[in-house]
Amino acid sequence: MPDIFYILLRRLRTPIISLLVIYAVSILGFVLIPGQDADGKPWPMSFFHAFYFVSYTASTIGFGEIPYAFTDAQRMWTMVVIYLTVIGWLYSIGALLAIMQDPAFRKLRSEYVFQRAVCRLRTPFYLVCGYGDTGSILVQALADEGIKSVVIDKEETRINELELSDHIRRPLGLVGDASIPAVLQVAGITNNYCVGVIALTDSDQTNLMVALSAHLLNPGLRVLARADSSEAEANIRSFGKNEVINPFETFAGRLALALHSPGIYTLYTWMTGIPHEPLQEPLFPVCGYWVICGYGRFGKALHRRLTAANIQCGIIEADPESARAPAGTVHGSGAEAATLLDAGLKKAVGIVAGTNNDANNLSILMTARELQHKLFMVARQNQRDNAIIYEKAGFDLIMKRGDVIAHKIFALLRTPLISDFLDAIHQRDNAWANQLVSRILGITSDEVPYLWEIKISKGRTPALYRNCLSRIVTLEDLLRDPRDRLRKLPAIPLLLKRDGESLVLPEGDTVLEVSDRLLMCADYPTSHEMEWATQNENVLHYLLTGQETSGGGLWKVLITK
Repeated sequence: MPDIFYILLRRLRTPIISLLVIYAVSILGFVLIPGQDADGKPWPMSFFHAFYFVSYTASTIGFGEIPYAFTDAQRMWTMVVIYLTVIGWLYSIGALLAIMQDPAFRKLRSEYVFQRAVCRLRTPFYLVCGYGDTGSILVQALADEGIKSVVIDKEETRINELELSDHIRRPLGLVGDASIPAVLQVAGITNNYCVGVIALTDSDQTNLMVALSAHLLNPGLRVLARADSSEAEANIRSFGKNEVINPFETFAGRLALALHSPGIYTLYTWMTGIPHEPLQEPLFPVCGYWVICGYGRFGKALHRRLTAANIQCGIIEADPESARAPAGTVHGSGAEAATLLDAGLKKAVGIVAGTNNDANNLSILMTARELQHKLFMVARQNQRDNAIIYEKAGFDLIMKRGDVIAHKIFALLRTPLISDFLDAIHQRDNAWANQLVSRILGITSDEVPYLWEIKISKGRTPALYRNCLSRIVTLEDLLRDPRDRLRKLPAIPLLLKRDGESLVLPEGDTVLEVSDRLLMCADYPTSHEMEWATQNENVLHYLLTGQETSGGGLWKVLITK
């Protein structure tokens, strides 16, 4: 990037030259015009005195006539100098203000400040491409976890919203096109502290280009990308080890899971929740005949997943030919009562309004509610600004594309153990999941449970690491309350991973070993209690033995004497 100061000086070349000429002429005039000393003898003013006088005169300070009173000729020249320098400074300051307000220069200045801020980063950060609904949720969640973000978005208004937002770890924002590799390079894609790239733009091609640039500019960098079509998803997965999230496929899979295993669906929802998010009530959709309104990307994904789950579906589509809808599709928008009845609404147990128009989706479900009161209603919300009326409508389930992507990506970023746990519970039945849901309800309030990883290592859990080497430490010891070891902390160990093997819901008598990784579930304050015990030798000693010890070295010296 060109030096911003060089460009500023180049744009101010004429005002600066004008000031130099004015100062030079003014100083030369005072040197050439003779003055008088206190005795009336001729006294020539030196260049130093002339420069000193012009300096405070031009700045309108008005210190006085020094070192002797001026003659009439000097005073006449002083008046000329005053008007020349004032005009010169007004012209220069006006030119400077005009340059500072110039959109091109402001853009260059912000990019220069941004690039220097990225170069000064000394903590791990994620490069987030796209600050729409999904990006804003994800950046907020990362900031709450103390993780830095660098954001790129082509809309200046979104970057302005980012700068005005109140985050614990203030993100950096740049207005630019993420599909341009040079922009990604300025944003720090090759920075040693960049730990991953997240492509969340509303263009599959841009997300593909981001993934390609990351693969070529920084091989091995973790890439998570959004893809709204199966073709784009396959393309991004075809190189590297990219992780791709298709919101339509993800939501359709979750809905099919809720129909057959509502307990496991509830666990999925809670495990992938954003910290401090309200706890969602368990859902119990009914298997039977469903009506899908809209056969676009979302409708196709739903139809494929529900059909695979042996659930019969009726489809309503405004343009069946271009959408390549299956035989038997009812032509229409779904907002008309006759269309819904033709699709078999009277025998349906559920309906999905999945068009890309929020007004149509609301109209479809409100009409369906008039015709059939006992329907499980699923609504697709396209615009976040419409959240108020969607919540007021009281639908059973709302598909927010941004939330689906943000929740899944955040779960992947927080700790890989969450993915291991979600994979493991697929082998369990719904009754087992319901029991775990009940246990989680017992340790949480009205927010989603907080998940974190405890890795027994010298750097992250020094006290626990040392004790595991010298004595037997069980999981039950770790679950004791640091303030009263006879009480048990309201926490659930979800997973223990050791030597590549995963143990779901380990028992309290499990002996902990060095390099073990634990996925814990509790509320946020409880997590700090457990982290305190794993890092403080005295606290852990109390939990293991019941004996309290002092923490200060000076106190230990005093009590031994």
